[in-house]
Amino acid sequence: MNPETKNKHKLINDPVHGFVTVPTDFIFDLIEHPYFQRLRRIKQLGLTHYVYPGATHTRFQHTIGALHLMTLAIESIMSKGIAISAEEQEAVLIAILLHDIGHGPFSHALEKTIISGVTHELISHMLMQELNDEYQSKLDMAIAIYNNLYTKKFLHQLVASQLDMDRLDYIKRDSFFTGVTEGTIGTDRLIKMLNVHNDGLVIEKKGIYSVEKFLIARRLMYWQVYFHKTVIASENLLVRMLQRAKFLADNQIPVYCTPSLSFFLYDKIDSRNITERATEVIQYFIRLDDSDIIVSAKEWQNCNDKVLATLSYNLLNRVLPAVIITDQSASEKIKQEIRNNIQSEYGIRNDEINFLISEGEISNSAFSGRNDMIKIQMTKEDIRDISEVSDILNDPYLQKSEKKHFLCYPKECGV
Repeated sequence: MNPETKNKHKLINDPVHGFVTVPTDFIFDLIEHPYFQRLRRIKQLGLTHYVYPGATHTRFQHTIGALHLMTLAIESIMSKGIAISAEEQEAVLIAILLHDIGHGPFSHALEKTIISGVTHELISHMLMQELNDEYQSKLDMAIAIYNNLYTKKFLHQLVASQLDMDRLDYIKRDSFFTGVTEGTIGTDRLIKMLNVHNDGLVIEKKGIYSVEKFLIARRLMYWQVYFHKTVIASENLLVRMLQRAKFLADNQIPVYCTPSLSFFLYDKIDSRNITERATEVIQYFIRLDDSDIIVSAKEWQNCNDKVLATLSYNLLNRVLPAVIITDQSASEKIKQEIRNNIQSEYGIRNDEINFLISEGEISNSAFSGRNDMIKIQMTKEDIRDISEVSDILNDPYLQKSEKKHFLCYPKECGV
């Protein structure tokens, strides 16, 4: 069969949203592209399945879901008389389809370890540009929407805002696959309530309660899933393992790894040189996924470096560190006692101890009333922020960002 005559309007049976229709031939081609198919090999929630065993869904699944919600959002907005051309429709669908294409292994691990100062958003932009060159500038408008450079600003808000199709899908999908029912949201009603006023997204007054439910569900999902103490423990273990491998590579100590991972370990790729080396970076990045990390870790657990071997064994066998989550950071006295215990237990040098102990901050809020506000359309011209009209969300507790500190260390080395 001639590829040009192939039926590309496929149906995808999604467990969260039901049947998803591939809307155009070109979007089908993008989904079939190796850059996009790679997302099947990137877990949406990293190592969260160490806590919630069902959370093994992928970036591919999430992005197909976001594409579906964007299709519904366009239909809803156009039904209210807002003009969106066929070209703009396809462009905003492409923008949401490709918004996560730059994610590395286990979603965020690469950004925190191997590629210094480079976000997945930047790599997504690089990959979009590469696809745009391949398809003779057919992604120009999609890239402009993604970067908020297109004239109709509400199209960008559908891709990236406090109430975008990305968030609507991942909250509902992550709730479904983890089994945490507090994250269940009514995406259909939220989308039906969408409208546009002065080139900005608004929610009709009837949708206030749905917005409240969404924002509270998002806050609960952060504490129960994304910031679950065991999720923090497992992801910090992964980060420390990769940081140790990078440390050895920076000191020219041979470390087994797949060719694609080797490139990022041994070549110094950072925010200063990634653009000028874009072609080379993309060549290796598109071959990099979760399996590169797991295959390498399986070898590292038997390597000569005791720190890397310990971290790798613990990661593969779910021997997770202890985690303390508190309102204040741990005292230097406690941290020093733990360091002493680590040195005594593992017999490692002082400069190696910090690979087995880590600390950081987590913060969570239902919504931000200062930036990127959610607008409610009370009447045709009366537009207000959600915090002004919601009895629940004007509570100062829900508006403030709640910050906590964590400390991870080997369980046998506590005080």
